[in-house]
Amino acid sequence: MSDDPRHTPRARHGRAPDVFRPGGWVSMKGYADHETVDFVIVGTGAGGATLACKLAEYGFSVVALDAGPYFRPLEDFASDESEQTKLYWTDDRIVDGDNPLQLGSNNSGKAVGGSTVHFAMVSLRFRPEWFKARTKLGYGADWPIDWREMWAYYTEVEQALKISGPVSYPWGPPRPRYPYPHPLNAAARALARGCEALGIAWTETPLATLSAPRGLAHPCVYRGLCVTGCSTNAKQSALVTWIPRALSAGAEIRDLAMVGRIETDANGLAAGVHYHRQNKWHFQKARNVVVAGYAIETPRLLLNSANNKFPDGLANSTGLVGKNLMAQANQAVWGEMDEEVRSYKGPPSLAITEHWNYEDEGKDFFGGYAYMSQGPLPQLWANTQATAHGLWGARLVEEMKRYNHVVGLKIVGEMLPQENNRVTLADELDQYGLRIPRVTYSWCDNDKRLINHSIAFMSRALGAIGTRNIWVQEDDTCHLNGTARMGDRPDSSVVNADCRSWDIPNLWICDGSVFPTVGGANPSLTIQAIACRTADRIRTLSRLGEIRLN
Repeated sequence: MSDDPRHTPRARHGRAPDVFRPGGWVSMKGYADHETVDFVIVGTGAGGATLACKLAEYGFSVVALDAGPYFRPLEDFASDESEQTKLYWTDDRIVDGDNPLQLGSNNSGKAVGGSTVHFAMVSLRFRPEWFKARTKLGYGADWPIDWREMWAYYTEVEQALKISGPVSYPWGPPRPRYPYPHPLNAAARALARGCEALGIAWTETPLATLSAPRGLAHPCVYRGLCVTGCSTNAKQSALVTWIPRALSAGAEIRDLAMVGRIETDANGLAAGVHYHRQNKWHFQKARNVVVAGYAIETPRLLLNSANNKFPDGLANSTGLVGKNLMAQANQAVWGEMDEEVRSYKGPPSLAITEHWNYEDEGKDFFGGYAYMSQGPLPQLWANTQATAHGLWGARLVEEMKRYNHVVGLKIVGEMLPQENNRVTLADELDQYGLRIPRVTYSWCDNDKRLINHSIAFMSRALGAIGTRNIWVQEDDTCHLNGTARMGDRPDSSVVNADCRSWDIPNLWICDGSVFPTVGGANPSLTIQAIACRTADRIRTLSRLGEIRLN
């Protein structure tokens, strides 16, 4: 039988792939579809895998489903950009709006472990004031969670993943020291020199990649292929952290299992999920359903689950499911140095400044942004030159000769929530017969002012260190959040602070779609922290008899 994980499920018959040993297996508890489990979780990325792990460790019966393959990185990942596109969610989606989003490699993953399998590993805490952005900063919406509570869960996740970083972080309230920062490459040193020239702070970036051995995982060897999947297991993705723990605690993982609809019973409660696996549809019964498919697939599933009792989709009495989609700005400034940079050596973002996340004076916009050093891989860089400058053939070859001298800075910038930025259902159907998502996106004036500010400042930073031929990459975004926001009122949000649906009490949403605002920081750490908090709240509520478990 074929063991191609893209076509044949690996996690079945009481075993799952051992991600630490080529060809290896670990035992896995199995549940029959007709068995009613405590929790069925849709998606195994930063939210779903973390929650599956914690709930299983708390003694709940858990089945987690993922539409993607179950890879063993040591044998399945190649040092090849084209081959590794297998990690991305490239199913059909329709994009429109004034600024249609590029979808795929920069914001969508289709594999057990989700987007964490190919993310850039940047692991940032939110600025405390962002949790009350409306009240304290005058924009966006308030979160229903206090930053002090989140600070404790950030620490839990950082310790679970052994996040590397500086001894002392320059911004925000005190936090435990990180273990062993990675050495800076030339691209990171360029960021540092630019910051120092402009009089602002910088530091080593907190990264979810090992700087020292951990169990069966090796430390980073600075191959630079991080965003195409780490083939040495140094990257602390959900695939090699939360999921092995979940299996050990008794959770079942089902790969190549596309969930198409959530079933509700006569009482309007979630009863389980319909999923497609091995060429046929199945139904897994559950006392609770958790949706953790991220900011496009989560609202798509909720909307595709409409029925007579919930004609507008599940958890959607407010009409907010799919609305307030927030990308993050990802503009860059590039140039050339006289000396060789070879920015691909090492993780792509080894140095960072969060100055404009924490400094509000001198801004003509709400929100903030961080910017980081960059390490584009050769094929990506060639594609960037072809699309940005129209280069092809001999002109592109000539430009690529300067690749080793390229230096760049790139932002992760906050975009504001707008109801017109949304995910809806198109009439077109996918390979499963499900309506595909339509993703509508337009930048607001505040987004544009933030982008302009960041481009001007990064251009000054590169100019201050003698960079030549500076140019701007203006049209880029990353990380998708929103579409099922949390809040403290059922008339203005989809879920409460515990990620529990206001409309259906045994339906939960636990991923980046619950974000009311996005901040100027990569979201993965916050998603995992929310999942840890949600697991703790579920355990507490179950002890109080406030969760359906029979």
